[in-house]
Amino acid sequence: MIRIAFLQIDAFAEAPFEGNPAAVCPLDDWLPDDVLQAIAAENNLSETAFFVPSDNDDVDFDLRWFTPAVEVDLCGHATLAAGHAILSNLRGRGEAVRFATQSGELVVTRDGDRLSLDFPLRTPGPCAPPRGLAEAMGRPPAEILGGGRDYLLVYEDETAIRALEPDFAALRAFGLHGFIATAPGRDVDFVSRCFFPAYGIPEDPVTGSAHCVSAPYWARRLDKDTLEAVQLSARGGRLWLRVDDDRVHIAGHCIEVIAGEMLVPETL
Repeated sequence: MIRIAFLQIDAFAEAPFEGNPAAVCPLDDWLPDDVLQAIAAENNLSETAFFVPSDNDDVDFDLRWFTPAVEVDLCGHATLAAGHAILSNLRGRGEAVRFATQSGELVVTRDGDRLSLDFPLRTPGPCAPPRGLAEAMGRPPAEILGGGRDYLLVYEDETAIRALEPDFAALRAFGLHGFIATAPGRDVDFVSRCFFPAYGIPEDPVTGSAHCVSAPYWARRLDKDTLEAVQLSARGGRLWLRVDDDRVHIAGHCIEVIAGEMLVPETL
């Protein structure tokens, strides 16, 4: 058995037990993929982030993310949490950390009392959605757009987003896609809810990566490049966004709620 440091951090949270909890596990070297996946399944959170010191002089750490079911190519809240773990613990009051990931170099920087992600922009555009998607959402959207792995479903108002009761089995049958339901907000620029049942996450509490798709849509629609958003899950979360030509800066708060160790076999 080996001992692995373990942190559970609420990302995009204004108070403990809000936002999206992520597990963060610093490693000296990579464990086998099946062990990483088993750890994530044991944690049973939307994401577990693992990082190791990088051999690349241009970045600080190599970073990977696992849901309880699969490895993913991009995750916002667990990257924010990993950045918090490094900047607040491993480096004291450091100002920035650079990660090498499947989605290229990602940077977490301090932004006043928040942390900010520098993420790739995924502009949504016209698509041919799978037949039955509107019905699976439980309410037809006004518009369906494609944005990389995810679909963006635009509704008329915040009330419609709150009232959604998707058929998760039907959404799961569409394969490895996310479903981002969004609408204008009453008190913020826009709101959303996000569903990833094929990834083992029926509804994600707060989804940083989804705002790589939704932020450029609302920036164009509202003709502004600085936005404030709320994700309307049961836990809820608030995000501050800035859209550049090809990047989205996604800021929020992190709150550490658990610190300890995991006892893990080196092989399964």
